[in-house]
Amino acid sequence: MEFGLILICWYGVLHAFAPDHLSAIINFSIGKSKRKTFLITISFAIGHGVMLFIFAKLLQSIDISHELMAYGDVLSSLVILTMGIYILYMVLANKIYLHKHIHNNKEHIHISFSRIHKHKQIDTKSAFAIGALMGIGGVRGMLITLGLINNSLDISMVFMFVFGVSLVFIVFGVFINYINTNILNKEQNIKKVFGTIGVISLLVGTNMLIG
Repeated sequence: MEFGLILICWYGVLHAFAPDHLSAIINFSIGKSKRKTFLITISFAIGHGVMLFIFAKLLQSIDISHELMAYGDVLSSLVILTMGIYILYMVLANKIYLHKHIHNNKEHIHISFSRIHKHKQIDTKSAFAIGALMGIGGVRGMLITLGLINNSLDISMVFMFVFGVSLVFIVFGVFINYINTNILNKEQNIKKVFGTIGVISLLVGTNMLIG
């Protein structure tokens, strides 16, 4: 069982490096505070892991063709593609704004898609929902991993998978936080960074669809 848990954790690490996952993380966490970036990455990892295991558990007892299961990958591709299109639209329409204000004698910088600055909690909920939605696309790989260890699902395996995914996402979140803190602190850099992210999301989503 211990070997199985290690294998599941390692699968989570490898699974997290998929371009669509990293694209989703950067789309949600770019322009956010350090705390919000951390919460977003963890929320995405939990939503992704829990949903992937739920579907893997269901598919263990249901005979579904590989062709039908492939639609999960199409769904993930469309999510990334849609986010890329949306971000590029916001860039071209000049709808990305830099907000600066002071809390406790310390200047804070926030970036939003609205002229009115608001502190919202919807980002973490959205990251959880998108992570769960994209979890459907990784079911086939999870079933292969379960076949290698010849075991059924339990809560410890869910935890180890989420732990493995979170390790990668948190490290990637540190990189995003560096961009948020050191690059996205000037108006002229916003279009460049968000435009680049939008293009990357388009390329990743398109490549997944035609791949």
